Amino acid sequence: MWFTHLDLNIMHHLTIKEIIDQGQISKEYHVNGWVRSFRNNRFIALNDGSCLKNLQCVLNPEDFDKEFIDHISVGSSLSIVGSLIESQGRGQRVEIDIDKIKILGLANSEEVRKTILSPKRHSLEKLREQAHLRVRTNTFGAVMRLRSKLSFAVHEYFQKNNFQYVTTPIITNSDAEGAGETFRVTNLDLKSIPTSENGEVDFKKDFFGKPANLTVSGQLEAETFALGLGKVYTFGPTFRAENSNTTRHLSEFWMIEPEVAFCDLEGNMDLAQDFITYVIKYALNNCEEDLKFLEERLSKEEASLPKHQRSELSLIDKLKFVTQNQYKRVSYTEAIEILKNSKPNKKKKFEYLIKEWGADLQSEHERFLVEKHFKCPVILYDYPAKIKAFYMRLNADNKTVRAMDVLFPGIGEIVGGSQREERLDVLVDKIKALDISEDELWWYIETRKFGTCEHSGFGLGFERLVQFVTGMSNIRDVIPYPRTPKNLDF
Repeated sequence: MWFTHLDLNIMHHLTIKEIIDQGQISKEYHVNGWVRSFRNNRFIALNDGSCLKNLQCVLNPEDFDKEFIDHISVGSSLSIVGSLIESQGRGQRVEIDIDKIKILGLANSEEVRKTILSPKRHSLEKLREQAHLRVRTNTFGAVMRLRSKLSFAVHEYFQKNNFQYVTTPIITNSDAEGAGETFRVTNLDLKSIPTSENGEVDFKKDFFGKPANLTVSGQLEAETFALGLGKVYTFGPTFRAENSNTTRHLSEFWMIEPEVAFCDLEGNMDLAQDFITYVIKYALNNCEEDLKFLEERLSKEEASLPKHQRSELSLIDKLKFVTQNQYKRVSYTEAIEILKNSKPNKKKKFEYLIKEWGADLQSEHERFLVEKHFKCPVILYDYPAKIKAFYMRLNADNKTVRAMDVLFPGIGEIVGGSQREERLDVLVDKIKALDISEDELWWYIETRKFGTCEHSGFGLGFERLVQFVTGMSNIRDVIPYPRTPKNLDF
């Protein structure tokens, strides 16, 4: 009934996914996992996180002490050895006929009932409160496996296309976006903060000798590497001290940021479209079971919503929509005219009405363009300079920049990028106009003095991509431990 650690090493340990997919009937297997259910003191549903399905393991109560069987409960971890046989019951093709079993970790039944491990439906909010356990549920197991596959696909795409992976600093003294939404990093004693003669914080006495913060983007550093390696990408954590408690915002998230030398805006749009198509196709080809489960979950969730709030496409159809349709490329100016003359704008159905050129588009406008007007993914380009960052290349009209956004159904903007301003004089003038410190960005400016060339790149929030692919309605449910205002648990 119990076997030693030495016994465990005799047989190759396979995952449940491997056993279900390719296990041979009558062969003996060793499997580890957590109990999802235990029926009639005989049928154990075991899951090890490798796939959505449980492996049914059947024990003969006569072969084990009752006291031992009583210790097997939902949530406990087991190590099992037995023969794979064709299942006599419904719901599974094969099952394990248990020969040996060991309880690796007990789970108190009374305590389990107080947690999300109990076999009943729990709200997503309840699951967030127990984020350390939620990955053991079907929903979050599926989401996190998809997140893992998408992460792999990101690296695979860039490596296959000869991009160099660059790890950019997490601690920096620049604000790449110029928005001031940064988290300060300091080693000063907060009980006795040193000040200068004018009463301001004396950062010369801080760890780095100057103000420091967590990065909001690795773009500026990636640009410098693109101007030496040609094609690079970053994929790492970024931080925004934006006090937004919404379903679309996180204070800590992961960003994918490629930068390419000798590349204009057209090449940048080509890259964005090709990249997104690749990673979503990878998910479609490698995560069918999890996607079907999440599609069914989304359908049930939307069934309770008013008809006009439900998605017109199923989850998998939405993914195919963006991988099988050509992207429509539309200038900002053309988009503004479409929106101004649209029924939702004329009938004042938009929350933010479009009145004139120069308006900063909202998600409702972006979704209208994709879902109602063009009915395909859309790339908007040539935005007003006043609503975009300093590093974007100024057009000949002196009022627009070579910026582009990729818009998807159900989510709006998923990618933001631009051709970068490579002209030294124009870049310096824009930095001065926005009152950004030239001293802090001296190294960035200097790259325009030594072999400057046109170059482009974009940023894609990884969690936004995972949210789109999984159909989850809240971005907090596609990252292991969400960081948001007033929330620093786990």
